[in-house]
Amino acid sequence: MEIVMILITGASGSIGRHLVHHLRGEEITAFVRDPAVGDELGCPYVVGDFDDPESVATAMAGVDRVFLNAGGAQPVTGEQPMVRQQRVVIDAAIEAEVEHIVKVSVWHAREGAKLAEGAHWVIEEHLKKSGLAWSILQPSGFMQNFRTGAAVFTENGDILGAYGDSRVSYVDCSDIAACAAALLTVSPRAGETFVLTGPEALTHTEIAAKLSAVAGREIGYVDLPAQAFAARLASNGLPTGFAQDVAALFAEVAEGRLAPTTDAVADLTGRPPRTFDDFLRENAETIRESWSGSAARVSH
Repeated sequence: MEIVMILITGASGSIGRHLVHHLRGEEITAFVRDPAVGDELGCPYVVGDFDDPESVATAMAGVDRVFLNAGGAQPVTGEQPMVRQQRVVIDAAIEAEVEHIVKVSVWHAREGAKLAEGAHWVIEEHLKKSGLAWSILQPSGFMQNFRTGAAVFTENGDILGAYGDSRVSYVDCSDIAACAAALLTVSPRAGETFVLTGPEALTHTEIAAKLSAVAGREIGYVDLPAQAFAARLASNGLPTGFAQDVAALFAEVAEGRLAPTTDAVADLTGRPPRTFDDFLRENAETIRESWSGSAARVSH
């Protein structure tokens, strides 16, 4: 049987940790910046940095397939750093004659869009023109945002946003990882893009009620107009321009852009995606610890 070597970038993140688990028994190597993180993952790893092209090239030696998931939107002027960083990975993969790249992008990645949506489009185009075989995953919002602190909270521990009463089809990062694992091992599906969602779309008021039941305290959803939301983010320390861009993306979600659901998770994994209730049950202890206090931290 042919042995396939898989390099996992972003291995310590919300998707990468699940992917390491899903690929137990496969020949994998995690790309990490910190050896302590590699030790924690419990799989072979190499130490490097996306801003060090030589370390990326070294990590590609003997690699057949790459999981590409690196960086998020940052409050910087000019091009998002993730564009340069992921181009480095793609270019190193070309030099190493890698067979296939599975890239995590974002739903509605498109030319000229703000922050991650625009940056991922640029990366997608670079990958498509690379000559490499590729598959692209475009997930909806992550359920894990409500566990890791990536969601935005008020001083009183309520969810803060500018979504109105729109619905979002949040997807569990474990399902994203399961889809990636299938593409990296069982069915490469080269040249296809998959929009990944959960099986249902919820309002943030509904999400707050579900979190309340698990956390054991009342959690509400505070909705602000986009400009007021931007001002709140800026008052918490984000640069004004970045805060306005984030608020503009939230306003687009308020128009229902993330409400549809797809069958992509079931198509790739052979099982239905996890519901938000499934996610809450599987992460109940962590969520109680994060949300049970009377005043959750304000997060960006």
